[in-house]
Amino acid sequence: MKLNLESFQVPAETVEKNGHLGTTFGNGRSKDKLTMKEDEAEWMVYKKVMEDVIKRSGLNKNLFYDLRGNHDNFGVPKLGSLFDFYSRYSINAQLGRSGQVNSITVENAVRKILFVGVDSTMSVGLRGPTNLFGHPTDQLLTEIDSELSQWSSESTRPITKISFGHYPLSFSAAADSGKTLKDIFLNHSLSAYLCGHLHTAFGKNLKRHHHSSAKLLTSQKFFQLNAVQRFSASTENCSNGRPAFKEFWEWEMGDWKKNRAMRILAVDRGFLSFVDIDFKLGAKKTIVLPTFPLDSRFMLTKSSADQYKCKSIDPSSYAIRALSHLCESMQVASPGEIFIWPRGIYTAFEDPSPDRFWLQIEATDIAGRSILSELRPFSVNGLSAKLSWTWIEFLAMGCQWSALYYPIILSFYLVTFSILIIPKFVVKHSNYNNFIAEFNGVPLLWLGMLVYLFYLLLFPWLWGQVVTHGGEMGFMTLKGWVVKFNKIAKLEFIGVPDIMVVVFPHLFFVVLPSILVTLALAAERGMYREHLLCLSRKNVVENNTGSQSRDSCSNGKSKFCLSKRWVRNILLLISLAIFWTHFKSCRVLVKAYEMNPLLHFPVYSLSMPLLLASAIYKTWSI
Repeated sequence: MKLNLESFQVPAETVEKNGHLGTTFGNGRSKDKLTMKEDEAEWMVYKKVMEDVIKRSGLNKNLFYDLRGNHDNFGVPKLGSLFDFYSRYSINAQLGRSGQVNSITVENAVRKILFVGVDSTMSVGLRGPTNLFGHPTDQLLTEIDSELSQWSSESTRPITKISFGHYPLSFSAAADSGKTLKDIFLNHSLSAYLCGHLHTAFGKNLKRHHHSSAKLLTSQKFFQLNAVQRFSASTENCSNGRPAFKEFWEWEMGDWKKNRAMRILAVDRGFLSFVDIDFKLGAKKTIVLPTFPLDSRFMLTKSSADQYKCKSIDPSSYAIRALSHLCESMQVASPGEIFIWPRGIYTAFEDPSPDRFWLQIEATDIAGRSILSELRPFSVNGLSAKLSWTWIEFLAMGCQWSALYYPIILSFYLVTFSILIIPKFVVKHSNYNNFIAEFNGVPLLWLGMLVYLFYLLLFPWLWGQVVTHGGEMGFMTLKGWVVKFNKIAKLEFIGVPDIMVVVFPHLFFVVLPSILVTLALAAERGMYREHLLCLSRKNVVENNTGSQSRDSCSNGKSKFCLSKRWVRNILLLISLAIFWTHFKSCRVLVKAYEMNPLLHFPVYSLSMPLLLASAIYKTWSI
């Protein structure tokens, strides 16, 4: 559909800077990236750089909000302690923003915009890599609830609520009561939750739409397959007293350190829009941010559809609007054709498809410089366009890892026990493959693997220095870290599910492959033995009859593989890969927690290599 519209001039609008949000400012890593603890020199550099930025920009220091992340908390035994450099050098600390929840309100005559910052880092900052998740407490959730409620009683001006934190909700654990940040946000009609942590390396589509529904499937507590969930038809109830839809967007912002990503967020009459700037491609002299119509991929799906159906938006709102930064004047134009969207004719763009119409704005300043905005779909019907994840983006944003941790552990043990125990009883009463009997025929090997699985389930995996100062060496189990401070306080099982970065690689890349390779080695030995016995019987028959008998032992290809034991050679290469994976994992742990593998985690470091080496040795001979 093509519309021929009039050209027009609009006054320039520079971006009104109501706030500068950032998170995670220290690196907290050694040069080899294996030892993770706070470095005061980094924080001194950060403070100096930010003072220079504020001075050169001419912005008020109060507009800056730097929020703590996990890199700012590595090895910190207690918030506010000697090694908590964030509490001394951050802008928030300098401005007296000492709590874990702080809010900023921006307002004019017609609207309030409430920003609520959330610090959900661990109260005890474990060293990395097991410091990965946000851990909101029930007290923190109560404070967030209170901050988001502060303007709820005001009915004269509408309120747009935006929250800002370091951790995506997929990397935020539940509180002891089972409540989550998502529950609080949904109860307060939040528009968006802005976060960081994952970095652009995981993808550029780290965005997720959340909503509340009585028909949510059980699986949706653990993962969400698509960035935007599909809904049934919008309600026909357009009465003033109808309940508000509970939904909000979660937008991960990327990172500045490696990818030089920055986001500009605009609030226009309550509608949120944003543009991501990639400074790897160079600085932008002009930045254009369309604020209406909204990008149909990122609007509040149910609310937008309801507003269109119930005609609850002022018709004057349906006009193309954009912010242009560093322009004295601007023209709005489509490539090759200048147009305007007059008020009151938005019905011309009604369409059942959310991506039938696309918008791109060309801004031209008085010097003749022009720039095109990003091409984006829009839907005045309030229909949501498809937003797809790659499999990496799904793992980063779509999986609720705190809810998945124990089910994954349970699944692992069900699989491994099924492999080791069930055949022990089935093989005696069926024609089950003889290689299971081969494996069970080595009692010490079978028993060793079974004992190791129970050890991982019931006993500490390792002992290590998990905080920088003030704590004894803690130990880690499947349920988390146990750390004692000054021989007095003892913290039970902290760092769950953060420890999954140690647990999952060991279980799924070392233990399970070792069991499967051991079974395969036993199977190969059994097949090779059968092959040799068949050849022996064939030779006996030929010697007795004096004639050459038909080769019934195997076909040409399998005979070649069995005689040369190529399958075993491949399994040996896989075993080397397992050894190397385990060695790298142990090296990371040694550096991260200042451990000696023979003293602090001998069972973890030696058991699987010894068991796998034993399997290789015992299946060598026939």
